[in-house]
Amino acid sequence: MVDSSSGEPADGRPGNAAMMNKIIVLRWLLAAGLAVFCPTAAALAQFQEEQSPGGSQLGPGKTQRWRCGVEIQAVGGPCQGVVGYIPFPVDWPEQTVRIVEEEISKSAKVSYETVDETVKLMVVRIPRLNNNEEAKALITFEIKRHVLLAPADTSGYRLPDKKKLDRRVLPFLAASPKIESDAPRIKALAKEIPADKEGAWEKVEAIYDWVREHVQYKEGPLKGALAALKDGTGDCEELASLFIAICRAADIPARSVWVPGHCYAEFYLVDADGKGHWFPCQAAGTRAFGEIPELRPILQKGDSFRPPWDKRDRQRYLAEKLIGSAVPGGGNPKVRFVRELLAE
Repeated sequence: MVDSSSGEPADGRPGNAAMMNKIIVLRWLLAAGLAVFCPTAAALAQFQEEQSPGGSQLGPGKTQRWRCGVEIQAVGGPCQGVVGYIPFPVDWPEQTVRIVEEEISKSAKVSYETVDETVKLMVVRIPRLNNNEEAKALITFEIKRHVLLAPADTSGYRLPDKKKLDRRVLPFLAASPKIESDAPRIKALAKEIPADKEGAWEKVEAIYDWVREHVQYKEGPLKGALAALKDGTGDCEELASLFIAICRAADIPARSVWVPGHCYAEFYLVDADGKGHWFPCQAAGTRAFGEIPELRPILQKGDSFRPPWDKRDRQRYLAEKLIGSAVPGGGNPKVRFVRELLAE
């Protein structure tokens, strides 16, 4: 069986277009058959959030065209049972997505699945490719992304009551891969840092400022929140992960937001009417709390996903994935995962 998640760095973080377009020759192993995935109507749903008064407000926007998908060629013999999983951008309050073109080979069958209500996957199934035969599934999107502006008045926000949280928000209070919010040291910081602050906004901002003051930006391999706390260094992902971990330990929902080549965080507060709102912040680089000047498209929100190819696993970011069945005496598939900016 072939099993590859090429197209992303080994640590699972979203790479740039050059990385996404790298040609990878996959090893075609002799193994058992492929588990069958059957999409349902519910798989077409997505995590809907509304932009409403009381939360971050939309700022200037930018429209871009991106192409995502996969191209596969059988090399050295036939290949069969090929299934590719490609993350698919969706609408968020600050982003709208429209499909403008589809390039899908007759041999490829395309369906869609939503994972944990926050990530949409394009699932490409190719029953068989003969030697040197090619198949592709490419989708071109028009994506309009807005910056988010901080609310003018933050005095009315409150920390959420765990017992009243929406079921879709509750998971963002739990530990997730490389976000060790249940670690004793992080729990202690969650009590200590915001202790002398009265307002909810000020409590979260104190956590944000503490992370920026105590962790120096340094690029390197993924190591997670706890290691960044211990070392005092980390890149954008480590700083965001540590902020998220401390927030969760303080019973403040928080999550990762992934854009091409970058990661930032969002935290969740409720207004005077009890309505919840997500607010962005960028722990690494230019200070941006309660707002974000980002215009790159949102790839995913969240950091603990059960991939459909292995429900026992948990991944902080869903990268592209290709699996398939072995063909005795068959060939190798050559795959190109595509995520590229076409125009802006």
